[in-house]
Amino acid sequence: MEDLSADDAARELGVTLATLYAYVSRGLLRSRAEPGTRRRRYVAEDVWLLRQRKEQRRDPARTAEEALHQGLPAIESRLSLIRDGRLYYRGRDVLTLAVSHTLEQVAALLWAGDLEAPLPEEPLPSPSPEWKALLRIAATLPPLEAFQLVILLLAARDSGAYDSQPASVQRIGLKIVRILAAAAVGLRPSRDETAEVLQRGWTTTSAGDRALLRAALVLYADNGINPSSFTARCVASAGSTPYALVLAGLAALQGTKHGGACERAEALLEEAGDAAGARRVVEARLRRGEAIPGFGHPLYPAGDPRGALLLQLVSEQHGRARDVGLASSLVHAVRDLTGLMPNVDFGVVTLCRALRLPPGSSLALLGIGRTIGWIAHGLEQYQEARLIRPRARYSGEPPPG
Repeated sequence: MEDLSADDAARELGVTLATLYAYVSRGLLRSRAEPGTRRRRYVAEDVWLLRQRKEQRRDPARTAEEALHQGLPAIESRLSLIRDGRLYYRGRDVLTLAVSHTLEQVAALLWAGDLEAPLPEEPLPSPSPEWKALLRIAATLPPLEAFQLVILLLAARDSGAYDSQPASVQRIGLKIVRILAAAAVGLRPSRDETAEVLQRGWTTTSAGDRALLRAALVLYADNGINPSSFTARCVASAGSTPYALVLAGLAALQGTKHGGACERAEALLEEAGDAAGARRVVEARLRRGEAIPGFGHPLYPAGDPRGALLLQLVSEQHGRARDVGLASSLVHAVRDLTGLMPNVDFGVVTLCRALRLPPGSSLALLGIGRTIGWIAHGLEQYQEARLIRPRARYSGEPPPG
C-alpha cells in the first residue's frame, strides 16, 4: 500500500486534518517527508489499522468477520510488508536478502531486528540409538508429518519450553530449525548453515546449488498473516510453547489450500512431461475449468517477485536442464492463455526438479523456511501477552422462548 496524502488519510479515517496531526503527535500514525516538497505522507498500514480499531469499537462482530475473510489488517506486526508488489522483512527487500544472506541471518533479522544479532544456541541431540530410530521412521513419512514427529519428541524432552522470554524462544526456535534440516535429509543435527546441511544430505555439490537452496528458504520465511502464521500466533497467544506453535503451523501448512500448492505445482510439471506438452496440458485444464497450480497470487496481482527471482536464478545455474525448459514452456503457455505469472511455489518446485532433489523436497523447504516466520510471529505474540479470540456472530437457531 502506498503512503497517503494528508487529505486522503483524513478522509479514510473520517477526521479533520487537525485530528490527523494529533494522531501523529500521539504516536498513532507515522508520517514521512515527501521528497522535494514540504509536505508529508502518511503510512497507509497505520491508517488502515487505526480505522479498523475505530470500526471495531462500533461493531466488533462485523469488523472481525471482515478481517478474517477479506484480508483487512487484523493483527499489528512489524515482520513483513508487501508494498508495490514487493515483499519486505522489517523494511528490507526480500529479493536482496535471498541472494545475499543465510536463513540464520534472516532469522536474526525477524527474531531480533538485526541481521548480525547473535542467536542463542544449545547442544543438539547426539546420534543416540533413539535418534537414529526416529530418523528411520521419519524417512518413511511425508516431510511435514516427519517434522511433526520429530518436534513432538523434542518438546517432551525440553523442560524449559514454557519460558517465553525472547532468548529462550530464540534458543528453541534455532534448535527446531537445526533439527528439521537434519531430519529432512537423514543426517546428524549440526550447527552448520541450514542450506549447507540440506545440500550435503541431498548430495548436490556446487556452491551455486547451495545458493539456490538458501534463496528458497529465505523467500519462504514469511509472507504476512497467512493461515499457518495466524494459527501459530493463536497458539502462542494461549501461552503454549514454541514447539506447539510450530506444530500448529505445520498442521495448517498440511492443508490442500496452503502447503498443498507445492504438490499441485509438482503434479502439473509431471502431467506436462516435456516442453512440447506444456501448452496442451494448460489448455486441457482450462477446458475442464481447473485452476493452474503454481500461478497467480492474490497478494501479488502483477506477479509474485519471489517466483520470478527463483526461476531466474535456476535458469542461470541450470538453464540447460530438461525441467527448466519444461518450466519455461509452462510459464509462457499460462501467460499467453491466462495472463497469470508463476508464484514462489512454482519457482521452488522448478528448483527442486532442476537439482534432482527427492519427492517432497519442496515441502521440506517450505516447512523449514516458514518455521523462521512462525517463531517470529510467536515472539511478537508472546510480548503482546493477550489472547487472540475473534468474536463469533451466532447465525443458528434461536433458543426457545
